[in-house]
Amino acid sequence: MNSQAPHSATLGADIRALRKARGLTLTEIAARLGRSVGWLSQVERDKSDPSISDLRQIAECLGVPMSMLFAHSSAPADEQGYVVRAGTRRPMGSGEEGLIEELLSPDLTDDFEMVHSTFKPRSKMQTPANRPTQEVGYMVSGRLELTISGRQFSVGPGDSFRIKHEPYQWSNPYDEPAVAIWVIAPPVY
Repeated sequence: MNSQAPHSATLGADIRALRKARGLTLTEIAARLGRSVGWLSQVERDKSDPSISDLRQIAECLGVPMSMLFAHSSAPADEQGYVVRAGTRRPMGSGEEGLIEELLSPDLTDDFEMVHSTFKPRSKMQTPANRPTQEVGYMVSGRLELTISGRQFSVGPGDSFRIKHEPYQWSNPYDEPAVAIWVIAPPVY
């Protein structure tokens, strides 16, 4: 058995997957960064390590929180790309709206991503989102109020819902946290 980590578990592979999911070329990103295509190609192939400033600019170009690029796997080599342990999930986003998200997928190289979302009590999405994605959510616990394409829904434990490139907004007006598992295609984080 090969004990080396598969290439898909790397920072470079995640950067490449995010770039491709956004339909951006190496040339476009390199120009935005003020770097050469060769340098960016080396970063994507894990032949060059970007600085903190580089990572900040790359995250901005890709529209992801910097934590997404920082928090890379501490899984044993034989589990990288296959298993994500509960204590080693990558955090995503700032959490400022009361939403705490963690990546359940081992990396971002698949056609979809899985996300564990915890909605704090009395929290609300401030601005509706409309992403070029197809998303399915499954409620593990608590309740959420959803608005999808202007329609109101209340969902609770065991319920699931779908959003297909439509404007949506969520709120948790209740005193208990709500937990949902999301599958999002293509990956956006």
